[in-house]
Amino acid sequence: MYDYINGRIDELTPASVIVECGGIGYVLNISLRSYEELEGKSDIRIYTHQYLVRDELPVLYGFTAKSERELFRMLIAVSGVGGNTARMVLSTYTPAELRQIISGGNVPMLKKVKGLGSKTAEKIIVELRDKMAGLDVADSDTGSSPVVSSPVQEIVDEALKALVMLGFGRTASEKAVKKIVSDTPDAKVEDVIRLALKML
Repeated sequence: MYDYINGRIDELTPASVIVECGGIGYVLNISLRSYEELEGKSDIRIYTHQYLVRDELPVLYGFTAKSERELFRMLIAVSGVGGNTARMVLSTYTPAELRQIISGGNVPMLKKVKGLGSKTAEKIIVELRDKMAGLDVADSDTGSSPVVSSPVQEIVDEALKALVMLGFGRTASEKAVKKIVSDTPDAKVEDVIRLALKML
């Protein structure tokens, strides 16, 4: 899996971007928010997520901010929400707006997303409401808002990298690390790893 791609924009549409890197053109599906932030730029860093559906080719999704990618991953973890639905949600609302809608349990606002029914909107809110508390999605035009504050994000990244290298699954490790960091914000990297090993 790729974490990000540094490259040059070869082609940009409201739904996708082709980023040339090392002589290879990567096609990434993007949200309208990412499209707006990429307009007029040539050299970029785009965060990626490889979405796999059984019996289909893998699809790459691109994000100009880690917070948007984190929300995408949370959305696709909800049963009944696929990559395109998650992208539609992120095209409709900014990460900050989406956090507010989910935290507040605002089903009518979430239902305004094209193709999203009441049942799925309710399921998203029920499954993600508690996860919104530790998420920092400050709205910025640069799209570089971190998922959590910078020093803490470094600890999360390092601990996560170590756990994945030790053979633990990324999703389970990420959940454990984020819970530890939200419960003990002043923990050092080694403490976070040690506590996570007990949880995994």
